Amino acid sequence: MRWWPAVAIVALSVAFHLWIWLGPEPTRQFRMIRTFVAAFLTVSLLLVWFLFLSRLRARTRWLGLGVLLALGLALGATVEIRGVTGDLLPLMAWRWSPHDRQLSPPALESRGAPRSDAPARSPQFLGPDRNAVIRGVWLDPDWVERPPREIWRRPIGAGWASFAVADGLAVTLEQRGDQELVTAYDLATGEPVWAHADAVRFENTIAGIGPRSTPTIAAGRVFTMGATGLLNALDLATGEPKWSRDVVAEHGGWMPEWGKSCSPLALVDLVVVCAGAGRGGALAAYRLGDGEPAWSSGDDRAAYASPILVTLAGVQQVVSVNDGTVMGHDPGDGTVLWKYEWSREQPNVAAPLVLPENRLMVSKGYGVGAELFSVKRGTFGFVTERIWKSPRLKLKFTHAVLHRGRIYGLDDGVLACLDPETGERCWKKGRYGHGQLLLVEDLLLIQAENGEVLLVEPTPEGPVERARIRPLHSKTWNVPTLAGNLLLVRNDREAVAFELALRPAPSG
Repeated sequence: MRWWPAVAIVALSVAFHLWIWLGPEPTRQFRMIRTFVAAFLTVSLLLVWFLFLSRLRARTRWLGLGVLLALGLALGATVEIRGVTGDLLPLMAWRWSPHDRQLSPPALESRGAPRSDAPARSPQFLGPDRNAVIRGVWLDPDWVERPPREIWRRPIGAGWASFAVADGLAVTLEQRGDQELVTAYDLATGEPVWAHADAVRFENTIAGIGPRSTPTIAAGRVFTMGATGLLNALDLATGEPKWSRDVVAEHGGWMPEWGKSCSPLALVDLVVVCAGAGRGGALAAYRLGDGEPAWSSGDDRAAYASPILVTLAGVQQVVSVNDGTVMGHDPGDGTVLWKYEWSREQPNVAAPLVLPENRLMVSKGYGVGAELFSVKRGTFGFVTERIWKSPRLKLKFTHAVLHRGRIYGLDDGVLACLDPETGERCWKKGRYGHGQLLLVEDLLLIQAENGEVLLVEPTPEGPVERARIRPLHSKTWNVPTLAGNLLLVRNDREAVAFELALRPAPSG
């Protein structure tokens, strides 16, 4: 046999893989893609060597090719890709296993009032103030002496939604078979209280199955955006439908590749969602009471971020992160107050971070990074100005928080700290994957991608890990919900509720 071509191919492949993982490429996603390309080229070249350059007998070569083809066909017939991790590592499953858990839908009629009348609330995406910050809750970080107490655990349908909590109910979205459900569970027991079903299903190999936005609870109602753009208003106590709109169809909007993930924003008498250009604009508002269209505005396609209500330059406004822009809108009629051009290179998912002095930071993953810009009142209206641009905080689909003059977020899956004045990185330590985080007073509550939940104390010098448990054991992209001292976590398979120990608030 002529071995040296095979040895050379393997040696070049090893060198190329070392360059991929030790070279300058800043993102694990692109490293993973290049690894698969390199592996495919290596196998292809080795096959060419085996068939034409190895000097084996023709019968041996054709027999080897037949065995290889048979193995490939057998593998393709029995195994398929069921989604990916945040780093684009394929997750494999047997073809005959269910695509999602075959759970029967809960009874669609109301089962009566929940047992809990606790005042705990977290009525919308990213917590009470929609900014991933929880105030007034001081968690005890000693989970050895005072570990989290599991209250309930239950199987749940597919999807990347989180829980909204109010009036003793925990409300979420999930996919069960061909039905997209809004489900309300008793906060104290985890038992189903009511469910609302729509005959729609979203499925994507990369993004997974089911809805991916979080309900919003306001004015005694639940507002939800399904993965295909169905906006529902339901009675909080019973799940009775009040009105429904197909946002994508009505506005001729662009359907994002990985599904609609906009969590509705409830104002005094409006509910605002990302529509996605087309006939009606980037942002659309409906009347809270009857669902009648109020306004639509903007000329950009929808991204995956959710709108937020902020005050900039003394003016309250709704800010939307779109496919290639960030816009500020007048909440009353949707008028675009300002527009900031923001890279279309990769998906926009993270919510903008509001900083003092009328500044906003936006960030995205896949090697792009973050930008900080200001919004000011000028002679002829609002003006925006970029302050800095940095590749040192790449938020793929997590969100950043500001704590004691520093920005904290998951940079390509690793916890990082940035100086907001310069965009320079203070430190980057602790790989938690493409999970989510909340700032709970002085601690970061991190939901890692592998299902672990951690308490980390962020300091300018580095992170200090205080506690760790693992309630879930598979890919978890859902944002955790903290309502008082009740922690609710879920993924596309299971939901768990914990009671967390508290400590006294620091004096002074």
